Amino acid sequence: MRTNDTSLLFGRCADPGLVAVEHLPGGESDQMMLFWRRGHRIDTTTEPFRPYLWLASADLLRGGPEPAAIEPLTGPGVLGTRARFPTWTALEAAVRRLQKITKRSPTDREAPYWFVNDPVQQYLMDSGRTIGHGLDYDGLRRMQLDIETATAEGYEFSNPDREEDRIIGIGLADNTGWRELLRGDQLDERAMLERFVELVRERDPDVIEGHNIFSFDLDYLIRRAARHGVVLGIGRDGRPPAVRGGRFAAAERVANYPRTDVFGRTVLDTYFLAQIYDVSHRSLPGLGLKDIARHFGIARADREYIDGPEVGRVFRRDPERVLRYLADDLEETAGVALRLAPVYLAQARIVPMSLQNIALRGTAAKIDALMLREYLARRAAIPQPQPAQPFEGGLTEIYEQGVIRNVHHCDVRSLYPSVMLADRIRPASDHQDVFLALLGRLRDVRLAAKDRMRAAATDRDRAFEEAMQSSFKILINSFYGYLGFEGARFNDFDAAARVAARGRELLRAMVAAIREGGGRPIEIDTDGIFFVPPEGDDAALEAFRARVRSVLPPGVELEFDSVWPAMFSYRPKNYALRSADGELLLTGAALRSRGLEPYLRDFIRDWIASKLDGRDAELPALVDRYRRALIRHEFPLDRLARTERLSESPETYAAQRAARGRARSAAVELALASGRPYRTGDQVSYYVTGTRKRVPIHSNARLLADAAPDVRDENVAYYLARLEDLVARLESAGDAGEAKEPTAGSAAAPRPARGSARGPRSPR
Repeated sequence: MRTNDTSLLFGRCADPGLVAVEHLPGGESDQMMLFWRRGHRIDTTTEPFRPYLWLASADLLRGGPEPAAIEPLTGPGVLGTRARFPTWTALEAAVRRLQKITKRSPTDREAPYWFVNDPVQQYLMDSGRTIGHGLDYDGLRRMQLDIETATAEGYEFSNPDREEDRIIGIGLADNTGWRELLRGDQLDERAMLERFVELVRERDPDVIEGHNIFSFDLDYLIRRAARHGVVLGIGRDGRPPAVRGGRFAAAERVANYPRTDVFGRTVLDTYFLAQIYDVSHRSLPGLGLKDIARHFGIARADREYIDGPEVGRVFRRDPERVLRYLADDLEETAGVALRLAPVYLAQARIVPMSLQNIALRGTAAKIDALMLREYLARRAAIPQPQPAQPFEGGLTEIYEQGVIRNVHHCDVRSLYPSVMLADRIRPASDHQDVFLALLGRLRDVRLAAKDRMRAAATDRDRAFEEAMQSSFKILINSFYGYLGFEGARFNDFDAAARVAARGRELLRAMVAAIREGGGRPIEIDTDGIFFVPPEGDDAALEAFRARVRSVLPPGVELEFDSVWPAMFSYRPKNYALRSADGELLLTGAALRSRGLEPYLRDFIRDWIASKLDGRDAELPALVDRYRRALIRHEFPLDRLARTERLSESPETYAAQRAARGRARSAAVELALASGRPYRTGDQVSYYVTGTRKRVPIHSNARLLADAAPDVRDENVAYYLARLEDLVARLESAGDAGEAKEPTAGSAAAPRPARGSARGPRSPR
């Protein structure tokens, strides 16, 4: 076992400056991999590639495509043979034949064969290479992309399939200080697209960054280029982007999107990176570029703001203002990417995947890649995954609700990884004992980054190390989720259950120690505890902390990481914190749900801020102010509206309604009734009309775009009832005080992973 071997974590073949690897498909080149390395300039080289798959027996290949080599593997794994093929085409032919003769697809858990369906990942795992050695993120050539589009009258958002919704501006910039704005008042759309291709080829970026770049900017450019017959040859070899369906998941957020691959380049979407960041921090006020830029202090005080639907109309009368807006978007995209993306380059030095996949794939896939790389190096047989089994998951308990003062927080440093390492819990199928060796090294990397964060001399270094340790925290904490994930190659549900049980035991011992020491536990959230310590001086506080630490076994470290002047405890995993400098942080879907109308989100912040600041006497006036604003129609209608994206065409919805009587959707019903050609992907904003507080929404809704400017017909009774319901729920928690028993969430199992029984959520 090579627990101290650097190659276990960073691969066996350091290749400084490597920024991209691509497979060259077709003909003789099907045997080759193409490399780009960043130094003073870009160097390009090729190397032979022999793809491979794992098999239970070489006999399965008889009568099929001739393999280049058959290699028996050591150990008890079911897939004990590796077959190499001369080309990727030959490998794919073999897979098709194996699927036919075994009646099992390669994704079938019980299939007697398996392969990684990505030639780049296959090559990196086999060669021991990884991306990014010797480079920091700003050492890459980073290009930012943003476009502005027109919107046809009567619609709220642009759609590339509508002829009128042309591109009116394309902004490009990179980290050398270069910038160019292509103007729709000086060039027609075709000329803009052709110039865009020329600029990308000339500047030759390693990374193309954008906010919502997959679902908007690149998708829009590709579809408008097709309309004009422009070849969007922005790949490093001049080929156009390849588009396929993608699925992105960050905790409870799951989205389908058009995955776009640009040959030889990495596409990074800061919209996705922000969602991953928010899973661990729960601090972003929104996922729009402007919200994120303000949160990180990137936005300039004088930056230009224009509401999305207004961009086209503003452009017609004041194009210079739109160009300022476009330039500001580019600047903020660069800043947000520099804040969020470096951690993925750091992971790319470890995980044998392309940089783009590092940012898009879940942590289970990354752990699989690390495990498989080492098994390949050791020529060891690999297992088939276990079927899903139910087990009790992590611990979430809430002991007090309402406002609590002087709240401290302690966090078990990587609780589940510490338990696995301390108790030597690993997958039974890991006959090479790689799992714990990897986990130990990764934990060391994360804790070292956290220590460097505390010692950092500059804000930039501190931000980088904070983002790095958070990223690695997600990765190493996912080793527990990996054990209980049905799709993980080395999963083990019994081992996951043992880890969770030990974690619950330690957290409950800590709660008991807090109480015995005179403190008050407020809430447990998986691996941390909010609590109020007993009164006393600094020496008494240190003695109390030592008492709590003493219940943990060697190897499990407790960190007292923050103090908050006030906390509003609402529900399990839903709370608000007031920091010493006055910042208000809301955590949990019940307090920050983007499904709430904007006026209710505003009310939550106002109500909680008053409560935490001890201004309870002002709460009746606050509620009355919102009531009066609703009754007097003082809120702009967009503060009352909901916005939904059409996930299917209105025609498909109508056909299904006629055939099966499916549930009605207000957004699609409005799209159908509008007489406008709404398409999949269009966003629909609507508000509720009528006079009674309980009405069927689908038949009492109006498009925001169709609202008469001089007529207010929103359903005041409905919106008042929504407000009153929210007030009642907040006041119930605000007046609850100490709970006699833990509320819902006690020892709750996490959400099942993709149809599996009760176990950890599929790790992101």
